[in-house]
Amino acid sequence: MTIAFSESEERQELRRQVARLAATFGRDYFTEKARKGEKTTELMEAVGKAGYLGVNLPEEFGGGGGGIGDVAAVCEELAAQGCPLLMMVVSPAICGTVISRFGTEEQKQKWLPGICDGTGTMAFAITEPDAGSNSHRITTTARRDGDEWLLKGQKVFISGMDEAENVLVVARTEDAKTGKLKPCLFVVPTDAKGLTYQHIPMEFTSPEWQFQVFIDDVRLPADSLVGDEDAGLIQLFAGLNPERIMAASFSTGIARHALERATAYVKDRQVWGEPIGAHQGIAHPLAQSKIEIELARLMTQKAAALYDAGDDMGAGEAANMAKYAAAEAACDAADRAVQAHGGNGITQEYGVGGLILAARVGRIAPVSREMILNFVGMHSLGLPKSY
Repeated sequence: MTIAFSESEERQELRRQVARLAATFGRDYFTEKARKGEKTTELMEAVGKAGYLGVNLPEEFGGGGGGIGDVAAVCEELAAQGCPLLMMVVSPAICGTVISRFGTEEQKQKWLPGICDGTGTMAFAITEPDAGSNSHRITTTARRDGDEWLLKGQKVFISGMDEAENVLVVARTEDAKTGKLKPCLFVVPTDAKGLTYQHIPMEFTSPEWQFQVFIDDVRLPADSLVGDEDAGLIQLFAGLNPERIMAASFSTGIARHALERATAYVKDRQVWGEPIGAHQGIAHPLAQSKIEIELARLMTQKAAALYDAGDDMGAGEAANMAKYAAAEAACDAADRAVQAHGGNGITQEYGVGGLILAARVGRIAPVSREMILNFVGMHSLGLPKSY
């Protein structure tokens, strides 16, 4: 398989156009909305109207007909302009991809157009209080009741429940042959009877909120099941690989933004008659971040190329590595940006202090770096399973 190490002119132009659009909003807009507890509705609408929101989804349903690499580029460029939209990771990349790959024609027609233009945002619910990032330990269950399904369980740290019309819930059903539980995915309306959710206040500043979700015997029609009941992990990881690729792009975008802010500051800030960026103690950490960011971007590009080529196993390994590398690069870049600003780095005026928490989220969500190391240990190195 041949993978290019430079992006096509079409994708580079996509990046330029998204960056241009995002720059008309910028970090100040994003931060102000978050601090006021308001949503970045205008930005999401502008991204959807321009056709960037569903750039990875089929054209017949309002998408751009591109791949995961395209929507990852959109996500990264938004974050690089100081506007990291978490629902970009969730709605078009995870939910949209799963429905596009495994949904029936009726399901695609019902849900994809809204995902593409932003009028039907969809949340994704997999993480549970007692399972964390381990998708093999989820306990939310679905059982048949005549021609319907009954769902019961809990989810935690679910993004955007207050913005979404539906949520794609990962549950487990019993295999009639083995008696073992297997993962299945269901689209659940956020106003369904028996489904409730509670806001979880977070320390980091974001217009997109986190929720605990309670699923108490939610009754669903048969066509709420996405894909084949027996496909199990294949369908689940069809959503999780894009999730990791998008998370990597989210982190590299934040890292680029932090580095750009730091670089501009140290070029301008004068001490003893010269810019502080002339000193190696300032320049070297920022140069190190540039290297780390580009390495993470390259691995993200590889993961997207493998996924779009249909190599799910190869993409899984690369996507996990990309997500790990990008989160580390973002944390380092944000920390170095604050340090380069000195005392100004923790003022609201300069707006880089908040990037530390925003970047730190990438080490935890949507999968912790420890679970990524477990994956690489098992699948890349062939080590015994440790959990």
